[in-house]
Amino acid sequence: MLKFTSEHEWLQIEGDVATVGITAHAAEQLGDLVFVELPEVGSTFAKNGEAATVESVKAASDVYCPLDGEITEINQAIVDDPSLVNSDPRGAGWFFKLKLANVADADALLDEAAYNELIA
Repeated sequence: MLKFTSEHEWLQIEGDVATVGITAHAAEQLGDLVFVELPEVGSTFAKNGEAATVESVKAASDVYCPLDGEITEINQAIVDDPSLVNSDPRGAGWFFKLKLANVADADALLDEAAYNELIA
């Protein structure tokens, strides 16, 4: 199940784990990323908590945790090469995996059509 937030994060949910990243729209708005800071594995966040930071040549921006949960994995590849987020935001540019506290909370997030309307 693919979901989106109005803060421009995407979630690919499988079972009770969501792979989280920023949308192509967000990556485009930020410009070329030069730095990514990710949360520690095992840390827990409430929905909308500041989970990660990205910096581009234009600005620094926070990446919010889309739902309550615990970080189970991070993508070290984007720390080593932040440009992956720009080149493949919904593939190799994912940020972290989140074990969801309550999978049903995802129902309140946007589907792809609603997200595309938001950015239109």
